[in-house]
Amino acid sequence: MPESQLPDYRSTQFEPEDFDAFWDENIASARAEASDVRIELVDSPLTTLDVFDVTFSGWDGQPVKAWLRIPKDAQGPLPAVVQYVGYGGGRGHHLENLLWASSGFVSFQMDTRGQGSGWARGDTPDPVGSGPQVSGMMTKGIDSRENYYYRRLFTDAVRAIDTVRDLPMVDSARVSVFGQSQGGGIALAVAGLVPDLAAVSPCVPFLCDFPRATVITDSYPYKEIRDFLAVHRDKAATVASVLPYFDGVNFARRAQAPALFSASQMDATCPPSTIYGAYNVYAGEKAMSLWQYNGHEGGGILDEQNALEFFRSVGARG
Repeated sequence: MPESQLPDYRSTQFEPEDFDAFWDENIASARAEASDVRIELVDSPLTTLDVFDVTFSGWDGQPVKAWLRIPKDAQGPLPAVVQYVGYGGGRGHHLENLLWASSGFVSFQMDTRGQGSGWARGDTPDPVGSGPQVSGMMTKGIDSRENYYYRRLFTDAVRAIDTVRDLPMVDSARVSVFGQSQGGGIALAVAGLVPDLAAVSPCVPFLCDFPRATVITDSYPYKEIRDFLAVHRDKAATVASVLPYFDGVNFARRAQAPALFSASQMDATCPPSTIYGAYNVYAGEKAMSLWQYNGHEGGGILDEQNALEFFRSVGARG
């Protein structure tokens, strides 16, 4: 889609009547099943940060891992950034991803259940089985909204916010979320499910505008859905009824926190029109960084730098 048409584009994704009731029930159930958070100091060579190995309760009370990084000797309460991970990755090594804590934030990096062997290590299993699926996560349990993988992952992500807000060194009113690709899609979902975040930065977000994404790009991971439907021809209507509950477009309609998006004009993985499908209906204050000559890498480190400056500018750091 030409850049000039992006601001006027509107997704055809429909909004289920029980969208809010479905997610309210998921989150309430997970909170009711929550157990105590476990936090263990990591023996680390870092001299300016403390790193902690965290286990908290996600969907159905199941354990989810995370890294907690805190500026050493900092005086709280501090603002926090919760970060979600791209497709196929996990929370990685504790010495990675030091930007947020080095910049004065409490940093909480959530592991991604069932992923973490593609490019960054993960430590959280997804113990829930499913029916036949294409390799990857996009069609895991896609036969129903109750079984779909992203029901569990998005619920984990909301529980990560709950966990961070309960930490004594965190200012619960200044919790922001950040993510790239799948992480950006998760961040956008959380922005629609948690009404009082300080700010959100979904960079080249995945999981947006499924009706368009699944027919205009031949790239994975969206192509996993096409591969599935090419074999399960009779399930197209079922899949089309499930995906609206997990589409960034519908979460964006509910999100109120100030937001800084990014998209890339040459992105074949998450085409910019799919991102604008969510951006154009985003309910809160918003801005977009459109990288004209980049693919799915987006702005790279500049996306993180822009998010850092944005979080500070909207008062997420006080």
